[in-house]
Amino acid sequence: MDSQKYNMSFTAGALLQSESVTIAKLYLELGSWNEVKDKAIANNVLQSRAVSTLKRISYEIISRLSTLTSEELILLVNSSHKDQAYLIWMAVCRHHKFIADFATEVLRERFITFKPDLQYSDFDVFFNRKCDWHSELDGLSISTKKKLRQVLFKMLREADFLDGKNNIQATILSPRLLDVIERSGGRDIMYFTVSENAV
Repeated sequence: MDSQKYNMSFTAGALLQSESVTIAKLYLELGSWNEVKDKAIANNVLQSRAVSTLKRISYEIISRLSTLTSEELILLVNSSHKDQAYLIWMAVCRHHKFIADFATEVLRERFITFKPDLQYSDFDVFFNRKCDWHSELDGLSISTKKKLRQVLFKMLREADFLDGKNNIQATILSPRLLDVIERSGGRDIMYFTVSENAV
C-alpha cells in the first residue's frame, strides 16, 4: 500500500509558466522562500486582481519551486521557453505525487508502448485505481475530480506533452537539462515522454 497521501491542491492553476519564472527570479534575488512569499503578496508581483487568488497561486508556485535546487532554479530563469516548461513540470511532479504517478504510470507508459494518445478515460481509470490505495481521493466530489482532470490535461498541453487533439508528443530535452536531471540521480526522467534509454 502507498502510504504517502496525495496532495490534490493543484487546481489553483495549470503550469503557471511565466508566473513561476517571476517567482524563481525573486527567490534567486532574496534567497528565502518566506521573503519571496511576503514580497510576492505585498507587491502583487503576479498582478492578480484578488488577494485570495494571489495568495493561493503564490503558495502553489512556491511549493512547487521549493523542490528545485539552486542550480535548477538558475537554469529555469536562463533557459528556453520549452526547457522552462519542462523544469516547471518536473517541479510539479516532485510536489504532487498524484501527478508524478500519472506521468510515469500513464503518460510515459502509453508513450513507450506506442499508444499514440491520452484521453480523459485514461485519467478516470487511473483515478479509480488509486482510490483503492488512497482514501483521500474517495472524499472528492465529481466536480472536483473533473476540475483536477481538466487542469492536469491543460498542464500537459502547456508543457507540450499533448497536442490539441491529445496526441502524445515526444519530449526534446536540451543537453543542459538532461545534464541537470542526470546529476540529480536521473529519476526525474520518468516524468517525461522519452525512450527507455534516454539517461
